[in-house]
Amino acid sequence: MATTDSTATTTPPAQATATRRPSAFWRKVRYQALNVFAGLVLLYLFIPISVIILFSFNDPAGKFNLTWRKFSTDAWAHPFGVPSLEDAVILSLKIAFASTIVATILGTMIGLAVARYNFRGRSATNFAIFTPMATPEIVMGSSLLTLFIATSNWPVGVDLGFWTILIAHIMFNISYVVVTVKARVQGLDARLEEAAQDLYANSLTTFRKITLPLIAPGIGAAAALAFALSIDDFIVTQFNRGAEVTFPLFIYGAARNGVPVQVNVIGSMIFLTAVGLMLLNLIIQNTRAKRDAQASAGAVRRAQAREGGGAPVTAGD
Repeated sequence: MATTDSTATTTPPAQATATRRPSAFWRKVRYQALNVFAGLVLLYLFIPISVIILFSFNDPAGKFNLTWRKFSTDAWAHPFGVPSLEDAVILSLKIAFASTIVATILGTMIGLAVARYNFRGRSATNFAIFTPMATPEIVMGSSLLTLFIATSNWPVGVDLGFWTILIAHIMFNISYVVVTVKARVQGLDARLEEAAQDLYANSLTTFRKITLPLIAPGIGAAAALAFALSIDDFIVTQFNRGAEVTFPLFIYGAARNGVPVQVNVIGSMIFLTAVGLMLLNLIIQNTRAKRDAQASAGAVRRAQAREGGGAPVTAGD
């Protein structure tokens, strides 16, 4: 007589009970939790910037722009109304633009070489690139100061001033450019370049028409990062400035006697300009993506029409 195993057919109560799905409210809360968290982080980051912009319209009673008194646009009407402020801002912009251009060119070439080619000393090159990023700025600034003083009497030595600041900014900016461009290059599909070479394009043509347009967003991001780091640097500049005064050094010197409202105005201008350039870049990228998508869709429709033997499709379709 056949017997049945009762333990085999018995389902544990925990498994028998159907898993209850969370309610629609909690599903929505979990879905929006990340957005809420990101919004709180952005709010935390932008509160100081909002205070800077707000107090750029303040009319303080004394030298210290720390308490709100009344709304005024006098500082925006005369952003360089404080002595030496205009010279400091112009010097910072000159160094930032020059260091960004040089560091972007050198960093892009190094990033391409490290990401695409195997050569002797590649590991050492990667280590040397990351060293300035990992070194504390006070160590880097003091080391550069020692180097410039030790070589000041050499035929190629330079005195502390504009050129020493520029050399120092180029040095630490190159590392950030290399890392940014390298990440962009490693994310590219190498088959695109191989396809161009299969169509008899030489190395220069392939780089100019395929590689460079594809890595252009990475180069632009690296240049923007280098410019921001240069115009914002204080510690390295303080060690190697000589008698020159940049915008951060001006703020440091003015803080002892009272930071004028014009400093808030200049900071707001820099921030708003950066945001405007970012929005312009997003608009250009979205427009280019839509144009490329339309061109690809049109090419597919024309190919399908030719294969189906239908009427030819014009380029505007």
